[in-house]
Amino acid sequence: MADNLSDALKKLKITTTDSRADSLEGCLDCLLQALAQNNTETSEKIQKSGVLQVFASLLTPQSSCTAKVANIIAEVARNEFMRNPCVDAGLIPPLVQLLNCKDQEVLLQTGRALGNICYDSHTLQSQLINMGVIPTLVKLLGIHCQNAALTEMCLVAFGNLAELESSKEQFAYTNIAEELVKLFKKQIEHDKKEMIFEVLAPLAENDVIKLQLVEAGLVECLLEIVQKTVDSDKEDDIAELKTASDLMVLLLLGDGNCIHMVDNGIVQKLMDLLDRHVEDGNVTVQHAALSALRNLAIPVVNKAKMLSAGVAEAVLKFLRSEMPPVQFKLLGTLRMLIDAQAEAAEQLGKNVKLVERLVEWCEAKDHAGVMGESNRLLSALIRHSKSKDVIRTIVQSGGIKHLVTMATSEHVIMQNEALVALALIAALELVTAEKDLENAQLVQILHRLLSDDRSAPEIKYNSMVLICALIGSEPLQKEVQSMAFLEVISKLRGHENKTVAQQASLTEQRLAVES
Repeated sequence: MADNLSDALKKLKITTTDSRADSLEGCLDCLLQALAQNNTETSEKIQKSGVLQVFASLLTPQSSCTAKVANIIAEVARNEFMRNPCVDAGLIPPLVQLLNCKDQEVLLQTGRALGNICYDSHTLQSQLINMGVIPTLVKLLGIHCQNAALTEMCLVAFGNLAELESSKEQFAYTNIAEELVKLFKKQIEHDKKEMIFEVLAPLAENDVIKLQLVEAGLVECLLEIVQKTVDSDKEDDIAELKTASDLMVLLLLGDGNCIHMVDNGIVQKLMDLLDRHVEDGNVTVQHAALSALRNLAIPVVNKAKMLSAGVAEAVLKFLRSEMPPVQFKLLGTLRMLIDAQAEAAEQLGKNVKLVERLVEWCEAKDHAGVMGESNRLLSALIRHSKSKDVIRTIVQSGGIKHLVTMATSEHVIMQNEALVALALIAALELVTAEKDLENAQLVQILHRLLSDDRSAPEIKYNSMVLICALIGSEPLQKEVQSMAFLEVISKLRGHENKTVAQQASLTEQRLAVES
């Protein structure tokens, strides 16, 4: 074999495009045979012989040997040390040209060769993108979707290229979404679906492609997968369920998609899915469906539609769940739904079971996310309903102390939400909440927030608004007077933020009058 290989390399070295095809084929067969027996050693000999430069001239659509030459390049490029020599020999441009050829075997071997040469090299992959391979490969996928090997080659290429940001702009100008969804619907084997998932996930991060995938029907496809795999205990099905759920949630992020999907009836499908998983349901499905509903509830135009479709009621069925990931998404979904929806906020805020569960979860110290979201929802029920009934329900359920604690959160947004809710409580139902506010040491906390130079301007502003409301209560007013608030507030008149400075003057006047 060694002699034959040496002879073959010598003959190839002096070969030209006019050389006899049978003699050329014999040499190429010899190389392929040698590569099959010992790829690394044969590759080293090929590199030393200098025939790589010859291959560049043999890669023509007219030649009957082209598929074999591309196959040899694909085999040698499996070795990392051969990739740069292949690039230096100028093999990439003729290989890229061959992607326009009609011969399926040539296409397959060309794709393999390019894939192996550019494997793990972002620089070379970017070069391929700049040479326009993406639209060509997408077209190939459409034309040769019956050829399993070629389809796989395209998917592997897409998987590698889709990781690069520059590829996504090019993908967005093709019909990749349509082709992938079409292909996905036909797949039965888990491995094939997995390959398509690996392409879809990075592509779905791009807003334009995301919308194209939604329009091509991918969400419905994923819902079907979820329904088929949800009760299975097979490892493959469990993995597929998780991937489909994650991808579905990713697709339903972004206002354009969310509005489009709600108008297309996705909400009912998600609610039907949830309905089948209330009692001892699959946590992955519950989490995914609630995440999807939460994302759909973000655009303002969707909220009323989703509320009238009964989403709040469907979500409340999961109040009994003891699973923190489900609790977290349930809370987020309700909070998104009631944003600026006074009627819904009032209805939910008067729901004693819900409020009691929120108060319970506000103490879930092992689950910071659930604790934070419960506090935020309690505050949101008051802020969006501005309802005395809601405040009374929250007071009776023991929620006031949690809102006061929330005002000391490390997150400014949460502090602010708490202070606004507390100001509404003080303005609308001060007598009812008075005792709880006193026990929770709200006045001392406000003094601390106003004295602390690190407090954000909006925190200082809302703390002063709250102080003005609290002095309508005799016991709370006494506390305010005993804590030398005037001194702290008079300093804030010179605050760099004009709104804070103005509020400080107003608060100082109020306190002076009351004292």
